[in-house]
Amino acid sequence: MYGLIGKIRTQPGQRAALAAILLEGTAAMPGCLSYVVAEDPADADALWITEAWDSATSHQASLALPAVQAAIAKGRLLIAGFESRVETRPLGGHGLAAA
Repeated sequence: MYGLIGKIRTQPGQRAALAAILLEGTAAMPGCLSYVVAEDPADADALWITEAWDSATSHQASLALPAVQAAIAKGRLLIAGFESRVETRPLGGHGLAAA
C-alpha cells in the first residue's frame, strides 16, 4: 500500500469551499482505499488530507482523471500553500485490508 498525509493552507475563510471541492470527485478513483479530508481544529484555514492507495502507481494515475483535474483547477485559487506532505506505507487498520 501507499499513503500520503498532507496539510493544505487555504486562503483566509476558504477552508469549507476547498473541502467541498476536494470531496466532490473522490468516489471513482481506481486503487484508492481511503481519502479523508479533515479540518484542523486549531487552524481555521487548514485542511489535512489523508490518503491510502493500493500502490503509488494508482495514486499517480489518479492525478490524470478528469474529475481530479477539474477539482485541481477549481480549487487552485483557494489554496494559499502546502505546509506538509508525508508519504507513508499503510499496514492496515479499520477500513483497510492488511497489506
